[in-house]
Amino acid sequence: MSYVVTGATGALGRLVIEELLRRTTPGEIVALARDRTKAAGLAARGVEIKTADYSRPETLQGAFAAGDRVLFISGNEAGQRLTQHRTVIDAAREAGVGLLAYTSVLGGPTATFAIAEEHLATEQALLASGVPYCLLRNGWYHENYTGALATTLRTGAVVGSADGGRVATAARRDYAEAAAVVLTGSGHENTVYELSGDTAWTMAEYAAEVSRQTGRRIAYRDLPPEQYAALLVEAGVPALGARLIADADTGIARGELSATPGELSRLIGRPTTPIAEAIAEALKGLEGPNGLPA
Repeated sequence: MSYVVTGATGALGRLVIEELLRRTTPGEIVALARDRTKAAGLAARGVEIKTADYSRPETLQGAFAAGDRVLFISGNEAGQRLTQHRTVIDAAREAGVGLLAYTSVLGGPTATFAIAEEHLATEQALLASGVPYCLLRNGWYHENYTGALATTLRTGAVVGSADGGRVATAARRDYAEAAAVVLTGSGHENTVYELSGDTAWTMAEYAAEVSRQTGRRIAYRDLPPEQYAALLVEAGVPALGARLIADADTGIARGELSATPGELSRLIGRPTTPIAEAIAEALKGLEGPNGLPA
């Protein structure tokens, strides 16, 4: 039996591997990656690397073994995910894995924004497969917002279509720790966890916190979804991705990502990382020799 992480070289996957290394030995961990060269650092630490691509079913044959406890990180190719995800589920079922934990979306069937559709269909496929499952319904990451801080500082604005809706974000490492807890723990079979930050905030509150920490005047500009999507396309986001991001903001406006059930903090045994702390950490990464960029 091994602890297997799919998408192991992605931002979430790498953090999960780090958490697993704190809890078990490298020889018990298997990292699945499309590009083995990107996993060279993990291999050097004793983690077993296997090549696996959701779009190539043949690469998933032999990726899992009977009894494995698997973190199935959702794919990132919108419109292709359900087909790819079914391939992973089929391979896990054929191998007889002991647990397949899937990173879904907060709210599951109650989420009406478009990004949730493929997640819900994947949940249904997983439940129908008979594989022991755990649904990790992740909310949004702090990094969805702090990753754009350089642009925020340059333009003097946080831009979106969330109106006054609240979003209960947590740090990516919080979600990674929860996934590692589920993989290495017991009693998580056939369970559902609604995972989110302890506190929900509005975009205006986020802009105000950035202002407070930087001493700059940062405002929140709320745009109609079509205008926000167009702005994202201008910034280099593919058209489909831009539409999905803007549409998800309308879900925030409806309150669909605001739930704070506390299940994430209970799983990890500590409060989730505050958004203010994430902003401070991201700002440090932007600092040059003469302070923050203009």
